[in-house]
Order: sequence, then C-alpha cells, then structure tokens
Amino acid sequence: MSITNKIHFRNLQGDIFGGITAAVIALPMALTFGVASGAGASAGLWGAILIGFFAALFGGTPTLISEPTGPMTVVMTAVIAGLTAANPENGLAMAFTVVMMAGVFQILFGFLKLGKYITLMPYTVISGFMSGIGVILIILQTAPFLGQASPKGGVIGTVQNLPQLIANINPLETVLAVLTVAILFFYPSKLKKFLPPQLLALIVGTLIATLLFANADIRRIGEISVGLPSLQIPTFSVSQLQTMLVDALVLAMLGCIDALLTSLVADSLTRTEHNSNKELIGQGIGNLVSGLFGGIAGAGATMGTVVNIQSGGKTAVSGLSRALVLLVVVLGLSQYLTVIPSAVLAGIALKVGIDIVDWGFIKRAHKISPKAAFIMYGVIALTVFVDLIVAVGVGVFVANMLTIERLSNHRADTVKAVTYDDEEIELNQEEKQLLERANGRVLLFYLSGPMIFGVAKAISREHNLINDYQALVLDLTEVPILGVTSSLALENAIEEAVENGRQVFLVGLGGQAEKRLRKLGVMEQVPPQNILSDRTTALRQAVAYVDEHVVDFGMDTINPQAIG
Repeated sequence: MSITNKIHFRNLQGDIFGGITAAVIALPMALTFGVASGAGASAGLWGAILIGFFAALFGGTPTLISEPTGPMTVVMTAVIAGLTAANPENGLAMAFTVVMMAGVFQILFGFLKLGKYITLMPYTVISGFMSGIGVILIILQTAPFLGQASPKGGVIGTVQNLPQLIANINPLETVLAVLTVAILFFYPSKLKKFLPPQLLALIVGTLIATLLFANADIRRIGEISVGLPSLQIPTFSVSQLQTMLVDALVLAMLGCIDALLTSLVADSLTRTEHNSNKELIGQGIGNLVSGLFGGIAGAGATMGTVVNIQSGGKTAVSGLSRALVLLVVVLGLSQYLTVIPSAVLAGIALKVGIDIVDWGFIKRAHKISPKAAFIMYGVIALTVFVDLIVAVGVGVFVANMLTIERLSNHRADTVKAVTYDDEEIELNQEEKQLLERANGRVLLFYLSGPMIFGVAKAISREHNLINDYQALVLDLTEVPILGVTSSLALENAIEEAVENGRQVFLVGLGGQAEKRLRKLGVMEQVPPQNILSDRTTALRQAVAYVDEHVVDFGMDTINPQAIG
C-alpha cells in the first residue's frame, strides 16, 4: 500500500477545475462552520485547508473532498463550549488538542484495519443520529438567526431561552438570515454548476449589509488572521482529561462514519473502490495537523465531493488544488471577509441542518417497521437532548438485540429433533424406514445454517422435548458456523445422553464446527466409530445398536405391533 493517495497528472485540467469549484463551495461553508463552532472564522478556514490537503494527500479515496462538516461542527461546538466553561483560560487550546487526539484515534483505527467495521451500523441508527445532529444545528442557529448571541447551555439553553430570544429579535439581521435561506431554497438547480447558491447567498447578504446598512448595528465576522497560523501546543488538564478523551473518541468515530459514507458516494459516482483503512489514516493526519495549527475538525464532505467529481476531478490533485486555492484566498483576500454578517452565516448553517435531517426516512419509517421508527426517533431524542455517544450506543444495542431476536427465531426453525419421519427434514426413503423401524428409540437431531448464540435456547428446548430414546444421531452436515454458546448447548445435550447410557453418533463434522467441539472435549465422549460423514450410515448403526440392546433397554419401550 503506497503512503500517498493515487496522484497523477493525466487529468490535470479536470482536477484543477474540480478543485477550484470545490473551493468556491468550501469558502462559505468553512466560514459558517468556524463561526458556528465558536472557534472563529479563521479556525474554519484553516480546518478546510489543512484537512482538505492532508486527507487528499494520504487518504484512500482519490476524489474525496474533506473539510469541516455539519455533524463535526455540532460536536466541535459542544467540545469548545464545555471546555471553555470549565477552563476559560485554556479551554480553546484544549479543544484544539481534542481535535489532535481525534486525529490520532483515526490513524489508529486505520492501522488496526477497522475501516470495514466503522459503517457496519443499522441504517435506523445512522438516520436517527444524523437527523438528531441536523436538529441540533438548527436549534443552535436560532439565536444568531434572530440577531443575538447564542445563550449558554447549548441546545437545552437555547430552548429554555427561546421566549427571550424572540422578544429581543433584531429585525434587520433576521431579514438577512431569512433572505439567505430563501436564496438557498429557491435557487434554480440548473445554475448550481455555474455558481453555488451558498456563495451567492454570502455575496448578496454581504452587499446588502455593506451598501444599504453600513451604519446599522449588525454583527459581522470581524478580524481574520492574515498570516500563517501559529502552532498550538497540546494542552491538557488532569481534571478534564477523561472528558477530552471521550470527546476525541466521539469526534473520531463521527469523522470516520462521515468520511467513509461519503467515500461510498464517491465510489458510486466514479465506479471505483476506495481503501477505507487508508482513508481513515488520511483523515486522521488531516485532523491532527488541523488541531496543531488551530483548525476545527472535519471529515469527508458529500457536497464538495459530488461537485468535485461532476466538475471533472478524478484524482487527489483536485483535493490538493482546492486546498491551495483556499490558502491563496485566506492569505490574500481575508480582509474582504471581515464584513460578512453573522446572520448570513447562520442562514447557511440553518439550511445545512435542514438538509442533514433524513426527511425521506422519517416520512416512511413507521410504514416500513414500527420498531425501526421507534429506534430512529429514540436516537434522535437522545442525540438532541442527552449525548451523541449515548445515542449511538443505545441505538446500536437496541437495534442489534432486535436483529438477534429475529435471527434467533429464524435460525431456531432449523433446529429439529425427531424420532419419526418429519416433512420439514428432507429424508430419503431408507432414512424414513429406519426411523419407523426404530419406533422412537433413535432421536435424529438436525441442525442447518449458522448456529449463532441465540439458537442455543432452541437447541436445549428441542433436545429436552424428547427424553425416551436410546441413541442420538446429531447431524451437523449443513452447519458452517458453530457459535460458542451453541457449542456449549450441544455439549450439554451430548453429555446428558452419555450420562444416561445412550449412544451418540456425530454426522458431517468439519471445518470450524469440528474444531470448536474438539477444543471443548466433546469428541472424546463419542467413540471414533460413531463419528461419520453420512447420515444414512449413522441411522443404520443407531438402529442396529438399539435392536441389539433391546433387552437392556426393556421391552416396554417397544411397540408390540412392530414385533409381531
């Protein structure tokens, strides 16, 4: 695996044009997310430059555009607010340290090859999580949308102070915010490839505020650092270390999910396949460097990636050129960005929040499955009002439990214990005759498919239903996977049979199932001659055994009609 991404110059024109177009979209979004996070516009811009450059250079998705995103900004806002409240003097520096730590976590995930597992999450949980983040972003923009500073307490604080925010509304700033949202909603789709609506909204809102209301009391971005960013020394507080680690892990996980889902979108558009583990390393390096130089966290951005591909970008050169274009803007034109009204950025962020909400699934979830709807709405509520990591944890746990229940019920149908011909088990004519001849003295225990731990209960139940038999034929021919719990259930069934003087025959053992039973010592309880590869042969031997030992077992177990 090469260290850097796939870079060549055979598509130079398309890559440069894709990078420039992506940079045009990235500019207003970087300003918006920087201000929304509480770190400032400069932090958003440097996050877009550094993450975009290093993720493109070292990542595993050539066309992926990485920058601060809505979901990452929501978490970043909470991190900055929490740390600055606990430590006003060093809180912001600690927040940038959290970004570095998140980058280290992502690099570690990549080296541990966890990429393919990151997105193995139920859609109900992903949908609820993303929709919850969208709702948070909408709520957090309420105050700046109404022309006021955001109250303390995040989502809860904003909801509690909503009456006061409405009572103290700044009409002029609210008009600018409403105008911004209107432009974003009603902008013709066919014009988006020529001029992104976010940039148009930024330009129109700024021109109106500057030309018509130059002397009005309108909050603006303010000063943006013109020079290169200064190095941020990692800052820790013993009392806040645990909180910082948890915040970093949340940022890392969310960034991984965000980036890899966007990589899948890029794959579908380019008909290629990304390297997920390498992409995580690239994202980690990008966030590590961003935090080191005072940038906020970021991830793969769907909008920028799609625009990049549609504009001709095919290799990592597009992502690198996008970062360089933004660097030129920051170093050469930053003085012109200071007059941008905060209300315009609030309008852009509000629209991002609305777009993040999974409206399509929300409308249909209850029709598809009431349980799915319950999980999704539960995750939304936990995400908005409790905690992001709690929401994901609880959502995944509940979804997995319901899935395991369904799989266990389905797999339980493949556990059959019969002493006579059963239509649900496909038996040949000789096998049917042998079971009839045994007259209940031979128990055929048939398993098929993966035996996950949820099937263990069915194994015990089926085995306990029938006690009056002298020989057990355990058919594992069609069992590719035997879980530990199911293995122990089979061990108990075999041990019980042996302890009661019953003969045990094992059929079709092989692969992982045989290795597991052998390690448990089950094979030692079964005579070697009773371990067979063919079920018919096993039934023959079992019937011959019970016929031979009929006197030992007692005549009361024999059907008189079968004798004479």
